[in-house]
Amino acid sequence: MRLFGLIGFPLSHSFSKKYFTEKFEKEGRNDCRYELFPIETIDGIKKLLDQHPALCGLNVTIPYKEQVLPYLDETDDIVKKIKACNCIHIKNNRLTGYNTDAGGFERSLKPQLKPRHKTALILGTGGAAKAVEFVLRKLGIGFKYVSRKPSINNYSYDQLTPAIMADHLLIINTTPLGMYPAIHEAPPIPYDALTSNHYLFDLVYNPEKSLFLKKGEERGSIIKNGYEMLVIQAEESWRIWNDL
Repeated sequence: MRLFGLIGFPLSHSFSKKYFTEKFEKEGRNDCRYELFPIETIDGIKKLLDQHPALCGLNVTIPYKEQVLPYLDETDDIVKKIKACNCIHIKNNRLTGYNTDAGGFERSLKPQLKPRHKTALILGTGGAAKAVEFVLRKLGIGFKYVSRKPSINNYSYDQLTPAIMADHLLIINTTPLGMYPAIHEAPPIPYDALTSNHYLFDLVYNPEKSLFLKKGEERGSIIKNGYEMLVIQAEESWRIWNDL
């Protein structure tokens, strides 16, 4: 039995187990199983690997996409640039790290991207935000981070003005704000400043339409959730686990 799984903490929000379990059933892969492995600290990965020698691959989610790097034997070029990993291939006791978030985000973002979306606000500064930054740089889109506290490299939420919102027509939420079960939360941006020229992309996929997206939709903005991105990155993880 080939075993795959997801590490993170907590994992109540997980997309991966349902997706891969249904995929294995549909494709008749009786030799494969996907499980959730909530570990309270990243060093729990060592015990996990010892307990489950059949593990062939892992996905990595909040809060370990950056913390997992020292535990990897090797990484691909994208992980080296982004410094965040969400996919691990395990072979001969060696852990090789990949980032499938970046490709998933790029392919999901581009269909609704317009020439006017030249500058972006990235809400949050975690591992997923690093993949978003990588893609925006690749596409030639300027960006500024937004977090709770201001710094040289980012705005705080309190600093966002209508003028800043008007200058940044692409807004990407990489935080878990609004994710089930906290569906009444949303990043504290000035939603009244949104227009039909804005494009709001939320990495949250559950609920299907987060409060962040609902508020954008009310203002006529283009909206998209993270479901397609997750499907793309999951299929890329599957390719890595089988082809390499």
